[in-house]
Amino acid sequence: MTTAFVSAYAAGLMLSAGLIVAIGAQNAFVLGQGLRRAYPMTTAAVCSACDALLIGLGVAGAGLALTAHPGMARLLGALGGAFVIAYGILAAKRAIVGGDEGLGAGAASGGRRAVIGGALAVSLLNPHAYLDAMLLIGGVAAQFPASARPAFAAGAMSASVIWFFGLGLGAAALSKSLATPATWRIVHAVTAVMMIGIGLRLLHSL
Repeated sequence: MTTAFVSAYAAGLMLSAGLIVAIGAQNAFVLGQGLRRAYPMTTAAVCSACDALLIGLGVAGAGLALTAHPGMARLLGALGGAFVIAYGILAAKRAIVGGDEGLGAGAASGGRRAVIGGALAVSLLNPHAYLDAMLLIGGVAAQFPASARPAFAAGAMSASVIWFFGLGLGAAALSKSLATPATWRIVHAVTAVMMIGIGLRLLHSL
């Protein structure tokens, strides 16, 4: 394993980790499924796979293709901002009303198919995910030599796998002590603040 590979892998890992740790639609969904013990590994696997797909497209050049069309990039930013603000408003409503029915929009308490559908929705119908995975990660990847980009992509994908499985399984392990009405209200409130803040920043940057 060469130094260039390790350097590119570490750069991708750290960038992706920095983006993914902040509470977002995927994190809220994974956390909710973990606390509910509703197929947390399936949820983590689907979210990780979707991130890998978007990161792969971004590193392959899809992100640069979007930046070549400023109108499309602005549209994606506007949609992403609106999506996360709407998600944050729903989370705020749940923080006020209470209940453990899920974290924000798209939470699934049914069978495995419902969980997979919800995970796909928060991963692939969220324009903000495209901004992070394709535009930002793809843009940084373009600064590396072509030979190092696969390592960069692998690092970015690894961060998603580690984070989502750690979050989902950790929440499931602690669900008995954490899955209380007070905890749900706190997590809904934090989710609301984070999501609305992200959305406003996205819209302000257009």
